[in-house]
Amino acid sequence: MLVKICGITTEADALLAVAMGADAVGFVFAPSVRQVSAQAVRRIVDRLPPEIVTVGVFRNEAPARVVEIVNGIGLRVAQLHGDEAPSEARYVAERVPWTIKAFPAGHPNVARFAEYGAAAVLIDAASPGSGEVFDWRLAEGVVDPARLIVSGGLTPANVGDAVAHLRPAGVDVSSGVESAPGRKDPRKLRAFVAAARAAEAALGERAGAAAGTGVDPGGGAGAGAAEGEGALLGDEGGGLFDWQRDA
Repeated sequence: MLVKICGITTEADALLAVAMGADAVGFVFAPSVRQVSAQAVRRIVDRLPPEIVTVGVFRNEAPARVVEIVNGIGLRVAQLHGDEAPSEARYVAERVPWTIKAFPAGHPNVARFAEYGAAAVLIDAASPGSGEVFDWRLAEGVVDPARLIVSGGLTPANVGDAVAHLRPAGVDVSSGVESAPGRKDPRKLRAFVAAARAAEAALGERAGAAAGTGVDPGGGAGAGAAEGEGALLGDEGGGLFDWQRDA
């Protein structure tokens, strides 16, 4: 399961997130208290281990500009977090390594996810970065869990419940591990990653126990994740990110 720390604003926080066990770090290029410049992110990316997934977060940016920034500074993923049309998202998806399309929980266009050409869908609260928790039932069954990343008000205290409930491919946190807007807290980071990993391990144990009985260990939102993973991995056996190939 991908653990992504978003809203990174400094090299120190990026390296801290990596040291605490995060798989991915996100940089916000949209207007926000956590907004960073492409030049600053380029310097940070150059200092990160190559296996770390680097994500640029954009909101209603011109597709050509998204492509220019992502490829120009060596990011691995473009996360489109606005009202981008399917055609705009496909333009980006065809020109960068990977894309994530974000939607507020309950948004009707989630049902049209396939039209956006993205590799994964991120379900967030109505106000990204606000720390608000949405009703996780709104993310049940909206997309194959093997393509689902959950965000919106996650903290060390509730990320385990989110993982157990939705069995997503990834979790994404920003304000829930901060000491102040744009400043990450080492203790919260450590606790968040540990809680996410513990919940992931618990799911694995349940799945292993159920394999001997032929019973689906969870049903609900996570049912069919194994079948969906095949669609995500594709014909060549490559994953959405390298971390999936190594799992």
